[in-house]
Amino acid sequence: MIRSSLALVYMVLAVHANAAPATAAAPAADLKAGAAAFRACASCHQVGPAARGAFGPHLNGLFGRRAGSTQYAYSAAMKKSPVVWNDRTLAAFLRDPDDVVPGTKMRLWGYSDERKIANLLAYLRQYQ
Repeated sequence: MIRSSLALVYMVLAVHANAAPATAAAPAADLKAGAAAFRACASCHQVGPAARGAFGPHLNGLFGRRAGSTQYAYSAAMKKSPVVWNDRTLAAFLRDPDDVVPGTKMRLWGYSDERKIANLLAYLRQYQ
């Protein structure tokens, strides 16, 4: 009985070890949806060839840039932040800005929709 139970356990482990991962690859980001998501950001931020800092800093060249490093009147917290913007840090910031940079002046309630965040990041990546 024990021998057959062990054989069954090994068989199940072997099947699971060779099975495809449970999570499928995420679908490609939707740039049109990203542009729509950016409209909420556009009241403070600009992107594109004529972008400049206004109520918020411009977001051109954001990926790979250290937080608080462009010409803009950032909060002391943002200026001192060691954060470098990438997919992971930007997504976390969009979920909860105060969690990533405590004391930031960024007023955003946070996005909980991961698809919307992915679309927004893809949209911003165009302005690298």
